[in-house]
Amino acid sequence: MPAVSATAESILRGRQAWLAVAAAGLAGSLLAWWLPATLLDWQPALASSEPWRAFTAAWVHWSPRHLAANLAGVLAVAALGWVARLPALAALAWVLAWPLTQLGLLLRPELAHYGGLSGVLHAGVVVAAVWLMLTASKGLQRRIGLAIALGVVTKLWLETPWGPALRTSAEWDIAVAPLAHATGALAGASCAALLALLARARRMRW
Repeated sequence: MPAVSATAESILRGRQAWLAVAAAGLAGSLLAWWLPATLLDWQPALASSEPWRAFTAAWVHWSPRHLAANLAGVLAVAALGWVARLPALAALAWVLAWPLTQLGLLLRPELAHYGGLSGVLHAGVVVAAVWLMLTASKGLQRRIGLAIALGVVTKLWLETPWGPALRTSAEWDIAVAPLAHATGALAGASCAALLALLARARRMRW
């Protein structure tokens, strides 16, 4: 019974940590909606002098539709982490991937301004996928993780993030930066893989 109780407590802590990261994305986006975007958005020219923008840029949204879509997205990623019973280390991986998502945009310095949660959401989805693939005890969970990862890779390939930095489409009332989705996915995969492998190595030592 003590072992079962400890496992349940660990699952609850992990779920709470994951929901806390999601809540930060949601609450920050709602608050930032009422603040001047120029104080918070990603600007490569200010990356070194105003490093907070690597975090706050995710909260900036350029239209009500943009905001609504990403708020729905953060709820979906929160639900994914809850159902997957991701541990607190997975939530930490998502936190670490957050600023790296924006820092990756330095690859395209012509992207003078960027705002939006979608890159960080891609990071969260990939963290969940990689964590399931590397740590899940059941084959079904690992296959679900693989399916999610393949879905993200396919989506990124179709978006051609190596193309123009900004894209316009009839579906959106703003220009979209597909590179942010790719940098988010890469940051999420890297952070999740690193922490998952470190956790596995620690268990093996014990």
